[in-house]
Amino acid sequence: MSGTKSLTSGLEDYLEEIYIAHLNDTPLRGAELARKLNISRASVSEALSRLVAKELIKYNSYEAISLTNKGFTEAKKVYDKHHILKNFFVEVLGISADEASENACKIEHIISQNILDKMTSFTDFCKNHKDLLEKYRKETLD
Repeated sequence: MSGTKSLTSGLEDYLEEIYIAHLNDTPLRGAELARKLNISRASVSEALSRLVAKELIKYNSYEAISLTNKGFTEAKKVYDKHHILKNFFVEVLGISADEASENACKIEHIISQNILDKMTSFTDFCKNHKDLLEKYRKETLD
C-alpha cells in the first residue's frame, strides 16, 4: 500500500478539486478536471493514475472519479487547510477573498499543522474580540 506522505502539491490540488465536486454532488470526469485546472488531459490522466496507485481515488476513463475512504480523508485535510488559511487572511488580515484564496492555495501545501492550529485559534480569538481586531487593523494595516 502506497503512503500519502509523498503527495505533491499538484496531486493535492487534484484531490481538493475532486473533493469539491463530491461536496457539490457533481460527477467529475478526467476531461472536466483538465478544464477546471487548466491542465492537459494527458497530465490529468497521469496524475489520476498516481492517485489510483496511492489508493486515494477510483477512476477509469468511462466513469466519474470517486474518492476512496482514504482519499476522502486526505482531500478533506487539504480542503480544510485551504479554508483555515483563507479565513485567516480575510477575517484577521482583511485581505480580499480572491487574493486570500490564491495565497491559501499556495501555502496549504507547506504549512505545518502546528501553525495551522495556532492560526485557527487566533482567527477564533479575533472573531470573539472584534473591537481588538478593528483597533489592530487601524493601527497597523491601514
